[in-house]
Amino acid sequence: MRGLILALLSLLFISGDSGQYLPQLLANASSIIQREGPANRVYPLLWNGVSQDSIEAKETFVGYAKQQEQSAQTAYWLNKLVEQDAPEAAWALYQQNRHIPSYVKYLQVAAKGGVPEAQLIYAMSLNEPAQREFWLKEAAEKGFVAAQTALADWYLLQQQPQKAKPWLAKTASLDTQSAFKYGRLLWSEQSFDEAREWLNRSALEGNTQAKRFVSLINSYQINTPEQVGAYTWPEDKQCHQRIQLFATSLSTLARADDLYNKYQNDPRLVSLSLCVAPPVWLEQDILSCSDNFQGQGRLGCDITPLAPAIDQRNISHAVVVADQGKANINNGVMYLDLSDAYSVFVHELAHFAGFIDEYPLSRMAARRYCSDGFGIQNLPIQPPNIVFDGQLTYMPQSTLNQWVTLRPSVVIAESKTCDAIGIKAYKPSGEITFMEHHDSGVIPPLYLALWEAQLAIPEVQRPISMNLFQSFHAKGQQVEAGYWLGRYQIATKPITDEEHTAGIESAI
Repeated sequence: MRGLILALLSLLFISGDSGQYLPQLLANASSIIQREGPANRVYPLLWNGVSQDSIEAKETFVGYAKQQEQSAQTAYWLNKLVEQDAPEAAWALYQQNRHIPSYVKYLQVAAKGGVPEAQLIYAMSLNEPAQREFWLKEAAEKGFVAAQTALADWYLLQQQPQKAKPWLAKTASLDTQSAFKYGRLLWSEQSFDEAREWLNRSALEGNTQAKRFVSLINSYQINTPEQVGAYTWPEDKQCHQRIQLFATSLSTLARADDLYNKYQNDPRLVSLSLCVAPPVWLEQDILSCSDNFQGQGRLGCDITPLAPAIDQRNISHAVVVADQGKANINNGVMYLDLSDAYSVFVHELAHFAGFIDEYPLSRMAARRYCSDGFGIQNLPIQPPNIVFDGQLTYMPQSTLNQWVTLRPSVVIAESKTCDAIGIKAYKPSGEITFMEHHDSGVIPPLYLALWEAQLAIPEVQRPISMNLFQSFHAKGQQVEAGYWLGRYQIATKPITDEEHTAGIESAI
């Protein structure tokens, strides 16, 4: 209150002063500012200049106010300036009082008055997409770099790269992250030389993602499936499953390479008869993929173009990393997207061996899997980690026997697998395992033993050859379908009882 009274008295004093000559008012104000004199002498002088429609006085007024600490006096004078249609003053007032909810109105005044900084913040406060885009464009078109980068990011988020491109082109030379994004966008358009320039520039400026992408470009080569060469699988271990990662873009290659490296350094899985090859980088238009493949509501691709590479490398299972979609397994092919963590990859690897989820399945899935026909009509064999009520005279008895054989002290606990249809299911662990929550990271020793035992039984496998048979058959390509059916029959030829027993014993 005291500050407000002093401001009013100063205004009355200056108003009565005969010195209304504008240059002198500005000079007096500047002198007081330079001497760090009291604000209650500066504001009235500048206000007189504002009253004479002086742009210089208005700019000096706002600049000075921004440098002052928040106070009732500063708020009073800025409010007066706002009333004179000065959006810059509204922006300054909001900045000093943004912690007070009622001051949001000044942000709106500043934005609508054309202050680009205010327009950016106002845009980001809005939830309605069209309004956010409108205000981002308003700020970006005024040359405000932060708004231009934000608008480009907005378009990329909305899967509209062509709208993002001109804004990235404007900011790439000013912002290392924009340079990276611009380079990545150019690469997706197959403008490889120009893309390399921007990615290299961003990498030299210290952008970690750009450094990673430049390293990948230098380490991998883009191929067609026909160009994929032979691969020498490890000779110092059995490879019951020979797994190949595939990627069709720089982004998916980065994800696939990360999954591969993490797998190679995962001590939990080293005992398993799994062999994973480094990613194959395919031309981007090789695979036709969708996040709602064949209307199934999940990620999938037509994998028939991969046949030459599958044949050349004798691949039993494939992992396709795509941009977006729900992770799943389908007859020897794992589909992952850019957001899937390594823990999802490990969870899905277990599905390759026939493990079933320990979280509640959907009602439809539970009806399919939690029934007496399980293991006969739906799957080649009972899943190694689950049994359920009503099956104790069926195949689950052998599963229980296997649990006890591999770990005599096994703890049998309830699983949520079949909850959706009210059937009790049981698992060989009292812990929340990686089959219930993939990110728990818990793979009990018994699960690893069960996993290895499963890998040793060819007839329980669902290799990619079955997927290729079905895909070629659906296309009417019967010669190719017959070839892959033959490959499938060879790969899943049953082993003898003695070989089965030996496989279990080796897993103990």
